[in-house]
Formats: sequence, structure tokens, C-alpha cells
Amino acid sequence: MEIIIPLAGMSLGLIIPLAAFYLVYHEGKGKRETVLEIAKHLNDPARIEELLGIFDERKKEPIDYRRAGVITIWVGIGIFLLGYTAMGPLFVGVGLLVAAIGIGTMAAGYLYPNTSEELTNAVNKFEEN
Repeated sequence: MEIIIPLAGMSLGLIIPLAAFYLVYHEGKGKRETVLEIAKHLNDPARIEELLGIFDERKKEPIDYRRAGVITIWVGIGIFLLGYTAMGPLFVGVGLLVAAIGIGTMAAGYLYPNTSEELTNAVNKFEEN
């Protein structure tokens, strides 16, 4: 009877990712079938590309490293405080490591070129003068 809990824990480590993949597959399956059915009735390849662009859910904007860095810093501070107050020195070290990664990410946000929107705004401001 004592072995049931460890086996359930190990099983859930496998069952949860498989269930997530299954749900994502079936969610996308309907979209793919819809696009295929519409594409059968369209003769213009440009319209098909436009249709695929509508269903494309990926972000078109570049990553804002400054925002991601600030979020990571605060996650590191939270882990640090958890370790400092309750969990022990291992979590203190992990929290400091995560916060340091956040600082590096935020620094990268200031070193890399700005997003296209910020560049466009800067050019428009320059042209106004």
C-alpha cells in the first residue's frame, strides 16, 4: 500500500505531458481540416497564403528582453525569499542564480537593437525635426 503514492507520482509525470500533447493536437486538428477544406475551393494561391496567415497564432513581435529580465529578476527574488524563510540555503542559491539570469537578460534588452516599433517612432520623431 505504501508504494501506491510513489507510483502515482511517477505516473502523473508521464500522463500530464501526454494529455497536454493530445489536447493540443486535437485543438489544432479542427483548424487544419478547416484550412484544407477552404483551400480546396480557392484557386488563388495568394488567398491561401492570406488564409494561413490568419490561422497562424505565433507572435509577430520580437521578444522584449527588458520585460522578460524584470520578470525573471522578481521570480529569482521570490525563490530567494522562499529559501531564506522556509526552504533552506539551496533555494537561496537558486533564487540568486535566477535573479542573476534576469539581470543578464535585462542587460541584453538594452544592448540589442530596439523593437521595430521603437525604431519607427525614433525615425518619425527625427523626420519631424
